[in-house]
Amino acid sequence: MSSQEEILSDGRFSCVARDPRFWEMPEKERKVKIDRRFRAMFHDKKFKLRYTVDKRGRPVNYTSTENLRKFYALSESDSDLSESDSKELTVKKKKKKKAKGKGEADS
Repeated sequence: MSSQEEILSDGRFSCVARDPRFWEMPEKERKVKIDRRFRAMFHDKKFKLRYTVDKRGRPVNYTSTENLRKFYALSESDSDLSESDSKELTVKKKKKKKAKGKGEADS
């Protein structure tokens, strides 16, 4: 196989290096920005699917939430809020579990 320099030096393919259609997309622009209204899709069980095989039938072990994180990102102003909200949710869940445990012990 030819190296990348040989391909670019070939006159037939020299326009590929200068044509923006063939440039790699920047990391910031790859992910679609979504706002806080849709942040639940990152941690909600309704959006989580567990895959056992890929589209070609090979066994895999990943979930759809990994794909969501790969293609979507929270908007920058909302990302700080989402981190604090997720912490608050875990604290609330812990408090509920403790309250249930105390209620069961009393009865």
